[in-house]
Amino acid sequence: MSWFIFAVLTALFESLKDVFSKRSLGEVDEYIAAWSLRVFALPFLLPALLFIEMPQLGDGFWLALAVSGTLNIAATIFYMKALKFSDLSLAVPMITFTPVFLLVTSPLIVHEFPPTLGLLGILLIVAGSYFLNIAERRKGNLAPFKALIRQKGPRLMLAVAFIWSITANFDKVGVQNSSPIFWVIAVNLFLAIAMFPIMLLRSTQSLQTVSKNVQALVPIGLVSALGLTFQMTAINLALVAYVISIKRTSSIISVLLGYFLFKEKNLKQRLVGATIMVLGVILIALS
Repeated sequence: MSWFIFAVLTALFESLKDVFSKRSLGEVDEYIAAWSLRVFALPFLLPALLFIEMPQLGDGFWLALAVSGTLNIAATIFYMKALKFSDLSLAVPMITFTPVFLLVTSPLIVHEFPPTLGLLGILLIVAGSYFLNIAERRKGNLAPFKALIRQKGPRLMLAVAFIWSITANFDKVGVQNSSPIFWVIAVNLFLAIAMFPIMLLRSTQSLQTVSKNVQALVPIGLVSALGLTFQMTAINLALVAYVISIKRTSSIISVLLGYFLFKEKNLKQRLVGATIMVLGVILIALS
């Protein structure tokens, strides 16, 4: 059950990353925030190289790094855009669709498919997202989903969910061909370097904006570094679909933090959805 503990810690720090990112987007644009997420994680990750045994890189390492790194460039930018354009408690739950996509991508990429109880847990977590916007059901059975998709933030998060259903599998390949900590460092270094020119070309703000907002940006890197470390450790111990499903329960925490920190609305209906997601987590743990 050690994988379960690491997965829960991943969810906690994922939610904290959302909070710090949302706050920083009041001062910087999405391109600076996306790059900062990666580059400010490195000071907390690179020292680990002094304490871990350098792994022998397997044949699949470089391909996994190229695929995961490239796709995560788009995912990181989309993620920040979604947080900028939407409520935290509305955008983040869309990530719970990742397990549904994983039902397709995991068997194809890493040949993993969960047993019946675990499958039910994954589907229950996703079903909970329906209840996050249940008030819209009076407009039709699919209206809760349609209401989410009509808004730019949730649409972008749905794209992130699909991308992550692919990269999660390549993350596992990367971990298996190196080590959890080394893989986290490699991916973040790849992204920090690759996203720098994108930030310079696309951002409407200067680099001075980064130095002026260091206190707001550094915490994003810290919680991101911890969350990624826990995630890579967990997926090295369990099925990708299980770990990512539990990670997505960060939406439960984000709904609460969105209400208490950002005064977002509709807490009751979104907590109903969160409760259903927790039931899904229990099924996964029992499986």
